[in-house]
Amino acid sequence: MTLYVLLGPTAVGKTELALQMAEELGSPILNCDSRQIFRGMEIGTAAPTKAQQQRVRHYFVGTHDIGDYYSAAQYEQDVLSLIDELGSKHESLLLTGGSMMYLDAVCNGIDDIPSVDAEVRETLRHRLEGGEIDEMRNELRLLDPDYYHSADTRNPKRVVHALEVCYTSGRPYSSFLTKERKPRPFRIVKIGLRRERQELFERINRRVDMMIGEGLLDEVRRLYPLRKENALNTVGYKELFRYLDGEWELPFALEKIKKNTRDYAKKQMTWFAHDSEIQWFHPANVKISTCT
Repeated sequence: MTLYVLLGPTAVGKTELALQMAEELGSPILNCDSRQIFRGMEIGTAAPTKAQQQRVRHYFVGTHDIGDYYSAAQYEQDVLSLIDELGSKHESLLLTGGSMMYLDAVCNGIDDIPSVDAEVRETLRHRLEGGEIDEMRNELRLLDPDYYHSADTRNPKRVVHALEVCYTSGRPYSSFLTKERKPRPFRIVKIGLRRERQELFERINRRVDMMIGEGLLDEVRRLYPLRKENALNTVGYKELFRYLDGEWELPFALEKIKKNTRDYAKKQMTWFAHDSEIQWFHPANVKISTCT
């Protein structure tokens, strides 16, 4: 069985091409977007529409509540189980998305990190919400200096997760990070989509405007009571929360969404550039026959 992995930066054009490829392969679509998994965020995450999901069966779209805990490790296990189930019916399957850690988890495996104690998670979450991130960074520096000096500790999520594992296991988080590639019982073909930077950035800007026209602001207003949830610490939502809080004017918030989305796309491309297994194409030039 062959797993085709269609990847690329946000707004590059994965959605429509994935539908075409899935129809050609006779495959459902295994979604690999860490935010489209959550219900209620359809506009801001550019989730597949109902019509698109009727056209091709999608998995991992709108399957969890926003407050649910979900990780790359859980995604790895869920996808591998689904591939095992579907592999008897399909010679090929299509996985598509741009969530870097989730893609890596499926293709290469993720380290066996212990499950985090729920009470530990809740305690650290309250501390983060209480503004204790500097104290938590210092704790991480003492508990796991190796990880502290190698990780992006400006990212609160990385600090909190590392502390969760430290406190749950009694061991440094870095001691679990072996980075050993795990074997997979299927062939993997990676297809990357890219456009010229200016073309991609223009598409990003247009898509933000389109989302506003589709009702993104109303979606954000509905989600405002949940704004502290990790799933909503996402470009498009966090900027509009600041608008609703009265910190920013709407035009400024929209420009920040565009800029932050462009920055995220650059981060994705930097990540993907390190993977020599990816075959790169402009979206207009992809043919399954040339990727096998």
